[in-house]
Amino acid sequence: MVPDRFAMISALSFFLAGHVASAAAQASDYNQVGNLNVHVNYINDRAAESHFRVRLMTGSGSTPVAESFTDERGVVQFLRVFVGEYHIIVTGDGIREADSGAFEVDRRKATQDIFITVHPANEAATNQPSSGPSSVAVPDLNIPSKAHKEFEKGVQAMTDQDWNKAVQRLNRAIELYPRYAMAYNNLGLVYGRINDPAHEREALEKAIALDDHLVPALVNLAKLSLRDGNALRAESLLESAVRSEPTGVETLTLLAQAQLLDRRFDAAVGTAQKVHAMPHQNFAVVHYIAARAYERENRVPDAILELQIFLKEEPTGPRADQVRAELTRLQHSPR
Repeated sequence: MVPDRFAMISALSFFLAGHVASAAAQASDYNQVGNLNVHVNYINDRAAESHFRVRLMTGSGSTPVAESFTDERGVVQFLRVFVGEYHIIVTGDGIREADSGAFEVDRRKATQDIFITVHPANEAATNQPSSGPSSVAVPDLNIPSKAHKEFEKGVQAMTDQDWNKAVQRLNRAIELYPRYAMAYNNLGLVYGRINDPAHEREALEKAIALDDHLVPALVNLAKLSLRDGNALRAESLLESAVRSEPTGVETLTLLAQAQLLDRRFDAAVGTAQKVHAMPHQNFAVVHYIAARAYERENRVPDAILELQIFLKEEPTGPRADQVRAELTRLQHSPR
């Protein structure tokens, strides 16, 4: 029998909770993380100015892991970064977008230094591919130094899991610069950690009102909407996020989930196929989503194939055990 909507939501919740739990277990092991010092310089080795946007991205695509802004020395710190492959993108007023290229956070090194050279925007760009429209919001370029410092202190408090201090510092940053979209985003995350969904939603709504291209805020608000059972709103937010960053694997996976819950089964399968075409380590769940969509369309052979792909990508663990049970059910179901 095809599972009803409640069962489908419950199963997806189990799968996504498993993904979060795995990440949390990794974060609890200090040996699985490292610190990064990012140095942004001009071609003459002069340190870049403050307020250039620095985004730490997954090595396989454009999923943002963290972001910050350079200080007066052109430096950004990312603390307690999970081991793995990443790259860094630097954008800002007056410079061309710069990409560090792939590098690895190595558990054998407590701290690593990454150096990135940026070029003026008016410099001749021979044979340089277009990077498309900038995703840096104009208000972000005007952040006062004091507000930026309070924001950084808030980020550090989040890293230390000192949530009360994080709220104080981020609110202070917003007082100093009321259009600080990223500060509102981080404030929403903190409220989520202290189980205050009303203020979480308020902060995230404010973030996207200030910058409707701010992918982290769009994704975080979509996650909150999914928790609230509002798949339609989540889908709309995630579609906006994908337009800004079309290759974000996590964002696309969440979009497939929202489309499935909104009963847009063909769309969910199409989005899942986009993820499958990209490097998507740790996102085998997208095949489970596709299998659910196929099952709801009575396309059982296709559903079976997706579950088999899931097991190739994630062969062990409680989620794999559940998929094996579902695979057996489907293989013995009447056609």
